[in-house]
Amino acid sequence: MKKQVFIINGRGGVGKDTICEIASRLYKVRNISSITPIVRIARFAGWDGRKTLAARKMLSQLKEVFTEFNDLSFTYCKEQYYDFLSADEEILFIHIREPEEIARLQKSIGPMCKTLLIRRSDPKNTVYGNRSDDGVENFKYDLYFDNNGTLEELPAAVENFFKNFFESC
Repeated sequence: MKKQVFIINGRGGVGKDTICEIASRLYKVRNISSITPIVRIARFAGWDGRKTLAARKMLSQLKEVFTEFNDLSFTYCKEQYYDFLSADEEILFIHIREPEEIARLQKSIGPMCKTLLIRRSDPKNTVYGNRSDDGVENFKYDLYFDNNGTLEELPAAVENFFKNFFESC
């Protein structure tokens, strides 16, 4: 199997990490997030790790500041990508929220990179109050995964999704 990069996105609570964890049972997976270096900075500054609306907004704004200052998140993702190329992993999941950052990283990586939006019906239609979380649908993704089944049904749905994807390549 050839290596594949997926830039993965979706609103909070749609099951992105669960889907990546299930995929890791089937493939050798590396699962990273563009927010990781920002989280480290926020923890150093006193953030307790809880994802409240205020914390989500702070992380979004902090990411914007460091993108403008030194492109920290993009650099981190590229370093992880280059390391992935020489590792024995088959899939690299990169979690990115902002549409312009998704497009920029996808262009930088090239054809082996596909964008994937995880969706789930949200009867509450939650508004997070920051552009990173609220703008996830503002991009034309290559692939969509609708996670509307039960947790028991999810492993088979994930297996089917990736099996069909790799068979079509």
